[in-house]
Amino acid sequence: MKVPFFSLDAHHAPLRDEIVAAIDGVINSGIFAGGPEVDSFEESFAKSCGTRFAAGVGSGTDALWLVLEALGIGPGDEVVTVPMTFVATVEAICRTGAKPVFVDISEDRFTMDPSGLEAVLTSRTKAIIPVHLFGQMAEMRPILQIAEAYGIPVIEDAAQAHGAAYKDRPAGSHGLAGCFSFYPGKNLGALGEAGAVVTNDPDLDAKVRLLREHGQRRKYEHEAIGWNCRMDAIQAAVLKVKLPNLTRYNERRRIHAQHYSEALSDFPDLQLPSVRDPEEHVHHIYAVRCSQRDNLIMHFASMGIGYGIHYPVPIHLQPAYAKFSNGRGSFPVAEACATSFVSLPVYPELSASSIQAVVQSLEEFCSVKLSA
Repeated sequence: MKVPFFSLDAHHAPLRDEIVAAIDGVINSGIFAGGPEVDSFEESFAKSCGTRFAAGVGSGTDALWLVLEALGIGPGDEVVTVPMTFVATVEAICRTGAKPVFVDISEDRFTMDPSGLEAVLTSRTKAIIPVHLFGQMAEMRPILQIAEAYGIPVIEDAAQAHGAAYKDRPAGSHGLAGCFSFYPGKNLGALGEAGAVVTNDPDLDAKVRLLREHGQRRKYEHEAIGWNCRMDAIQAAVLKVKLPNLTRYNERRRIHAQHYSEALSDFPDLQLPSVRDPEEHVHHIYAVRCSQRDNLIMHFASMGIGYGIHYPVPIHLQPAYAKFSNGRGSFPVAEACATSFVSLPVYPELSASSIQAVVQSLEEFCSVKLSA
């Protein structure tokens, strides 16, 4: 039985008529960049995140960069984050001219290890960006306590954590700002690129809105050097259709993850995701660690089982960013994870028979390995 890693066809099929009608509405309105569709989505998304404001932008990368720009971060400054993340986190820091400073991830959650945070803070540290990797909330309480003690703002990279919560507060509502991506494969995905910045700070929200539209509040009157980072109305309309289903999508992901965790708990060669509170994880990715990853993915390929590798090279070992670390061995947990992570299919529409096929494939792999 072939099992795809992800299926946008299966995801969109039940909503196709609503999505088409929403797109038709935008076409009929003639308003494609910003406008009432974006305004309406912003209001709904802010409410879902428990924040006062949400500003729709062009992508999750834009969201990160805009917040850093709005805070005036630039050359000579440092921003602390993790080396195990999608490159956009560090890309946005570097685009401001600031220097990324890394803290290793924890062995269990795969998010920023708070115990290593204070040691890297300096007078040049202007922001801390914890990443809610794979849909798992970072340990926000100790991170926020350290940040507050030093007067440093926290920016949540919540690109993979739509609907996750930590201590009953949604992702994006803990720090000064939360940055989301709506890339099509996300738990809440558009039909192209889109993102959002959520915050309770009216000044930050106003600055992000200014910068996203060429630094203008009124047409052709430019108060700041901005950029074109607006959300398309078509994407906002599609996201409005999908947003009411997000809780259901996430619950399906949690059910699939629980099935995997129960079925695979006795496999000694697999380290499964650690979840302390079900609300903290929305399982954008279900990544296991396997010391025989190369052999496992060859086995998956032979069985028609889809998989992902997130991420095969940590940021500090990427050629473009190597100058920001002391090379291999600098962040041992991130490096070990990069060589052992394998992501299993966990999308909401995955069938029980597909999950069983993945589990059986893993059982076969482990039994062959044990008998060798």
